[in-house]
Amino acid sequence: MLDFLQLGIRKEINHTLKSLGIVAPTSIQEQTIPSVLEGKDIIAKAQTGTGKTLAFVLPILEKIDVHNSDVQALILTPTRELAQQISKEIKRMIENVEGIHVLAVYGGKDVEQQLKKLKGARHIVVATPGRLLDHIRRESIDLSTVKMLVLDEADQMLHMGFLPEVDDIIYETFSSRQTMLFSATIPEEIKSLAEKYMVEPEFIEVKAKKVTVEEVKQVVIETTDRRKQATLLHLIQEHRPFLAIIFCRTKIRVSKLHDALIANGYESDELHGDLSQSKREKAMKRFRDAKSQFLVATDVAARGLDVEGVTHVFNYDIPTDVESYVHRIGRTGRAGGDGVAFTFVAPKDLEFLRMIEKGIHQRLEIQVIKGVSIPDREDYQRVNSEQIKEKKRSEGRRREGRNATAPSSSKKPNNSRPKSNSSTSTRSRKHTR
Repeated sequence: MLDFLQLGIRKEINHTLKSLGIVAPTSIQEQTIPSVLEGKDIIAKAQTGTGKTLAFVLPILEKIDVHNSDVQALILTPTRELAQQISKEIKRMIENVEGIHVLAVYGGKDVEQQLKKLKGARHIVVATPGRLLDHIRRESIDLSTVKMLVLDEADQMLHMGFLPEVDDIIYETFSSRQTMLFSATIPEEIKSLAEKYMVEPEFIEVKAKKVTVEEVKQVVIETTDRRKQATLLHLIQEHRPFLAIIFCRTKIRVSKLHDALIANGYESDELHGDLSQSKREKAMKRFRDAKSQFLVATDVAARGLDVEGVTHVFNYDIPTDVESYVHRIGRTGRAGGDGVAFTFVAPKDLEFLRMIEKGIHQRLEIQVIKGVSIPDREDYQRVNSEQIKEKKRSEGRRREGRNATAPSSSKKPNNSRPKSNSSTSTRSRKHTR
């Protein structure tokens, strides 16, 4: 296997890599770095946790001209968290390199501060589509000098509806730029985008035996919506995670579960789209520093969230597509470490479970926590039997009540024409009402 020096990465950056414990390139890095250094357009298909961020960051750093203050590289990401992570990774790589400047541009940050920073030398811009378009309309950034363009997590940008914005942004860049597309999946819309903007791209794919991360133990817990919270608290007591991410489907459920964890004495933070950027950054810092044990989040945290030491992932609400499942559980078991992912499945979730199993080509282990995730079987049968008996008793009482108030057969109204006079007929009808 080649090392980073042999791949063309300078010794200063190689020294930084070694100080971080990165001594050998991953498969995606080994295949991608030489092609990027040669100036080729590439489409790289790789799952999360394969090291693809360094696969484009390292060769970009080699190609930056520090004597030119223009924006030379643009990295587009679907989420603020991923933009933050990539810019942080770049800053780590250039600790021993002088003259390279990077700026992260995303929503939630003060626009005026970003405007001031954009006036200086910014060789690399890492951005989310919405905020970048805002700066383009303000004419506060010029992308015509961009020579290297990266679309990271392209399938997620498609999923979030960003492709029209991406199209507008690409139009603003240097026409003969080098384009790199990284994605876990390559749907038809992404292929169309590649055909439109890329020149003879080299296709690189890192194949895995399984779609999911092999180091992650995956367990399905059979439960009900009503018993999810008690089941989670039981598993926390039993497994005692060092750091854990808990995924919920909605912001309301995130907040409710976060409050429940706090009430039970746990250090917890929440992460979802309704929080201000400062609160999101504060929550992430506390979690990264292990000051909070649990991060309760929506899928906004599933992509680009790379925190060392995450030992457990809990799918409190099962994801509704295979890709989300893969990215959620990919938050643990990273860098070769061990990890456990628990997925809570209620009866109504079985179709999603079958879809996930089919997508990952794997049958998942299903467990029942007797008396916790579902009622104790004997208790359940007893309660169910009592409920059935009570239902029968109630129906019996209702029938008796109806019989008690129902008129006797002798008092039924005579619908035939009366033979007596009208006064008798009227009295008869009144009596039977």
